[in-house]
Amino acid sequence: MSRIIFHIDVNSAYLSWEAVYRLQHGEALDLRTIPSAVGGDPVKRHGIILAKSLPAKPYKIQTGESLMAAFQKCPHLTVVPPRYELYLKSSNALIELISDYSAHIQRYSIDECFVDFTDMVMLYGDPVETAHVIRKRIKKELGFTVSIGISSNKLLAKIASDLKKPDAVTTLFPEEIPTKMWPLPVEELFMVGRATAPKLHFLGIETIGDLANYDLEVLKGSLKSQGVLIWNYANGREDSQVKKSNRLAIKSIGNSSTIPFDIDNRKEAHLMLLSLSEMVGMRLRDSQYLARLVSVSFKTHLFNSSGHQRKFEIPTDHTSEIYRVACELFDELWDGTPLRHLGVRVAEFCENDFIQLHLFDSSTDERKQRLDRVIDELRGRFDPKVIMRGAFVGSGIKPLTGGVGEDDFPLMSSIL
Repeated sequence: MSRIIFHIDVNSAYLSWEAVYRLQHGEALDLRTIPSAVGGDPVKRHGIILAKSLPAKPYKIQTGESLMAAFQKCPHLTVVPPRYELYLKSSNALIELISDYSAHIQRYSIDECFVDFTDMVMLYGDPVETAHVIRKRIKKELGFTVSIGISSNKLLAKIASDLKKPDAVTTLFPEEIPTKMWPLPVEELFMVGRATAPKLHFLGIETIGDLANYDLEVLKGSLKSQGVLIWNYANGREDSQVKKSNRLAIKSIGNSSTIPFDIDNRKEAHLMLLSLSEMVGMRLRDSQYLARLVSVSFKTHLFNSSGHQRKFEIPTDHTSEIYRVACELFDELWDGTPLRHLGVRVAEFCENDFIQLHLFDSSTDERKQRLDRVIDELRGRFDPKVIMRGAFVGSGIKPLTGGVGEDDFPLMSSIL
């Protein structure tokens, strides 16, 4: 019997949960009916857009862009700050409702999950009809909407849930791939991001169908193992299992440090960011999460604070990737004022088993992950100081060796 997999994705999750909460507590205006967004600090206009309403789409507001850019596109945009405790409670309520229909639920991120419905078909009957029952119950009982994708594997179910939004059920079985998936722009394929898409366009690949029917040997020559991976994805091939999971008990992982002397040059600042990124990366890997967001913060010698954040193209737990983006963020923000405090934080977690199996887009990435794991193992088995990057030698910057960082945010772990 072919597997039946659901991917259930909350529509504009943070914004929907904010809107429902505010309506339940007497607010007359539904944020979902006006150009609105959740993200950052709306007063200082710092941070990024985490979720947006449908009425914000005509203004081309993009998830992940800065608040400043969003306000330039839509000056009357209503922005509210995020409340992660509320979002986790809403997510828990969603999982509890879905558990009425299957025990095999993988909580992929705070606003989406995979459900193995295969063994429940005999009990509930037609999967599409059951998905509509679940969709309607969520809307009626919890007040927000979801999109549900149905297929024979997790990849196609995830793509299916994106095909029609909001408040919809869509199938994407293997026989439907040529008509439903292949006409889509290649950028809409999972694991084809900003770095990979231009390489595909250079090869004349514009749609997912172009990629699916492209010469695999040519793709191997141009994109190495990443080419094989996305070629298989374009043909709907993916076989990871739905693993029962109910984690996501933390909101972010971060480390920060107050520096005993003023940092007034970029090289020393980057070394400090490397030290912080090493600690964050090690603890991120230990948590078995991948992060979608990284942020950098600092305080000057005059105690003025600044911060900047950005989403990764592909969720990651690589120290080198965290460090690379952290340096980019810092360089965009710092004006040369002497610094006394620096911090690096990662957030917006997703589970790593769906991506981790296929994470490597080149042999370089494979080497990076092996290096990360070896360093983690050595430091855990012996002493955090047993191995140190050569960049720190003679620099005056000591690599961090502590455990819990100053910026950790445990998030209501007793709920889970």
